[in-house]
Amino acid sequence: MAFDFLKPVEDKVLAHCELLPMQSLGKSIQKHTKQDGLPVLALASIAIVGVKESRNAFEKKMEVLDVSSIRLEFYKLLKGNWNSTIVDMGDLEEGETVEDTYFVVKEILAGLLEEKIIPIIIGATQDITYPAYRSFDGIKDMINVVAIDSKFDFGLEDELISSNSYMSKIITDEPNNLFNFSNIGYQSYFIAQEELDLIERLFFEAYRLGDLIDDVKIAEPILRNAHMVSLDARSIKASELGYSKNLSPNGFTGREICAISRYAGISDSVSVFGIYEMDNSAQSSQLIAQIIWYFIEGTNFRVKETPYINTNDFTKYTVPTDTEQIVFFKSHMTKRWWMEVPSLISSNIKSETKALLPCTEKDYLNACDQNIPERWYKAFKKGVN
Repeated sequence: MAFDFLKPVEDKVLAHCELLPMQSLGKSIQKHTKQDGLPVLALASIAIVGVKESRNAFEKKMEVLDVSSIRLEFYKLLKGNWNSTIVDMGDLEEGETVEDTYFVVKEILAGLLEEKIIPIIIGATQDITYPAYRSFDGIKDMINVVAIDSKFDFGLEDELISSNSYMSKIITDEPNNLFNFSNIGYQSYFIAQEELDLIERLFFEAYRLGDLIDDVKIAEPILRNAHMVSLDARSIKASELGYSKNLSPNGFTGREICAISRYAGISDSVSVFGIYEMDNSAQSSQLIAQIIWYFIEGTNFRVKETPYINTNDFTKYTVPTDTEQIVFFKSHMTKRWWMEVPSLISSNIKSETKALLPCTEKDYLNACDQNIPERWYKAFKKGVN
């Protein structure tokens, strides 16, 4: 079984847990230990998995990822008013080949998904996003992927998979289960025009860092529709992580990235959350731990709601424009918005049907001003083609 490849949490982390207060996460998390083996998954809702594979890093990693340092900082944090049962599955070391590691990652995550457990991956390099995506094979037909990243990671056409080209593999690999890809936080000087053209041609979505800094709430409806989220730590300002190696002076602040992580947690569609490309520094470990804390916080505030089922809990707005008539819904409970896209192929079934696309109140107001929201237009064109 793939779980057998996971190594227990290090003894130094377990020893440190003995000194923590009862309210800390370290006291409540069920851990994979040498003495007791893997934790029982029957009641688990969230599983932490470390992946140390780094051989396909675009920039050679000089050190093995110190997942234990991140654990120490995470375990120190105090538990919120949560119902989640969290298990720490330990770490996956490098396999004999990179492909071996990918296979085991896929099998581990698929096993967790089948048990309705949300994996949180702490990974050395972002190419692990590829086997994470493949873990949905046979479980879900069509997948929406969101990358929080300063780049698109398409790479070159003839380039083997790496942490800078995993998205090309996802787009071209069979079976192709990718329905939509969205990038949050790209920085224009890292992006080739050909990559932007590809985003437009495939009706994918990309949001500049500057737009997110002006209004971080833009991220919420994008993440609400995601099944898998891949967070590249290089999208965060170097100064926020306490080091500058391979990082940009521009990027998200700690506050912004934690807000985005919480939005990912609140989304009742997100089934896999991965954080990658961090280095070994005390400040980095602290921030990564807090990002994980906010994601779990978000999962505890998930609300399952849909205008097609809970009709009395929504207000319906029909907005006529010069070319289209767009239907919007607003939730009375959460104040969240959706818009109807008539030709959109549902991400749950491969048939033409009316589908709901998460949006913001600003999208509704723009439609009232006769400006069709770009997300609606891209989704409509994707359904038509």
